[in-house]
Amino acid sequence: MTLPLMPKATAVWLIEKTGLTFTQIAEFCGMHPLEVQAIADGEVAAGINGYDPVKNHQLAEAEIKRCEADTNARLKIMPTASPVKRRAKGARYTPVAKRNDRPDAIAFVLRQFPQLSEAQIVKLLGTTKDTITKVRDRQHWNSANIKPRDPVILGLCTQTDLHAAVTAANDRLAREGHALPVVEAYVADSDSHG
Repeated sequence: MTLPLMPKATAVWLIEKTGLTFTQIAEFCGMHPLEVQAIADGEVAAGINGYDPVKNHQLAEAEIKRCEADTNARLKIMPTASPVKRRAKGARYTPVAKRNDRPDAIAFVLRQFPQLSEAQIVKLLGTTKDTITKVRDRQHWNSANIKPRDPVILGLCTQTDLHAAVTAANDRLAREGHALPVVEAYVADSDSHG
């Protein structure tokens, strides 16, 4: 069951304003009945203002009355009108500290996953097509210091997002009748041939 926003403050309000049992309040707020009793006795949560779950559309007045009439009944939280969704569109924000890692990640993706389109790389790494082109053509201002590094390890994208992008690119190539690119295994130091 989903818990109400600010459970302790909600419990304070329910204790003060309703005739619900400690067990009913505890189950609704995700607390232990003894904790609710301690709040009622003033031992815990002193100074916390009550949070009205009715005014904040988490609980209906009729639901409280139903449960006050039947001590065995359990409160049901109202479904939220706008559930929080995972952001899926647009470039993601990259902290300043990780921005210098972006060209390394672009170099890695270009080398390991050449089937990815520029648009996919832009979305995946939160970069620009101009930066991708400069890294690819070795025109980037820091080209001498760019070392291909996995963007997942750098924290620029998740493994799930990278896998989804690669799968989509592979599906696109298969639909268009192109062969999948064969990529050499990534070697950390390709200059040393011993």
